[in-house]
Amino acid sequence: METILVVDDEKDLVMIIKDSLEANGYNVLTAYNGFDGIELSRKKPDLIILDIMMPDIDGFNVCNLIRDNIDCPILFLSAKDSEVDKIKGLAIGGDDYITKPFSLKELVSRVKAHLRREKRKAKKEDNSYLNFKKLSIDLKGLNVKVNNEDINLTKREFQIVELLALNPGQVFSKDQIYEKIWGYDGLGDTSTVTEHIKKIRFKISSIDKENKYIETVWGLGYKWEA
Repeated sequence: METILVVDDEKDLVMIIKDSLEANGYNVLTAYNGFDGIELSRKKPDLIILDIMMPDIDGFNVCNLIRDNIDCPILFLSAKDSEVDKIKGLAIGGDDYITKPFSLKELVSRVKAHLRREKRKAKKEDNSYLNFKKLSIDLKGLNVKVNNEDINLTKREFQIVELLALNPGQVFSKDQIYEKIWGYDGLGDTSTVTEHIKKIRFKISSIDKENKYIETVWGLGYKWEA
């Protein structure tokens, strides 16, 4: 269940928003001033609804103070409809700006849309890591670790590992690997694929002698252990 923090000095409005969000299955934290909002933000909510015009510390300053430690979407609420305020809110780290008075249905719809976007982002980030027994691959960081130790692969070696690991169980011939990694205009030949795979295996086996990861399919080519 996702948690939403609502920060607004209008207590009646906060309770109306809270009831509406809870009716849609969310856990809701509430604060009636900016300082309490900052304190509750340490609970790492999945989304924050933040009023701008509050007496002690306004929403802009609250956002500035918490943004470095909070990654979740922040939706500003404001009675002001000026373009300057909207631009300022988005510039300091807000993700949306809703003008009072507003429809509860619209507010809930925007909350759902932002949370869906966060789920897609998290899924995409999860997919950037591949894990196989003692070996892990960071596709974004272009890094391979075995038993949490970095394996110093060259660019071509990493590309071969990436190609095979993204397609576990699929057999690639030396020609296919060469074309995908070096391209049709490469100056070498398929023997360089064999040499690169030997080096990859040596580097991995220096830490993990139990698992091969890259299997030779005699007469056909290579595949990553499924």
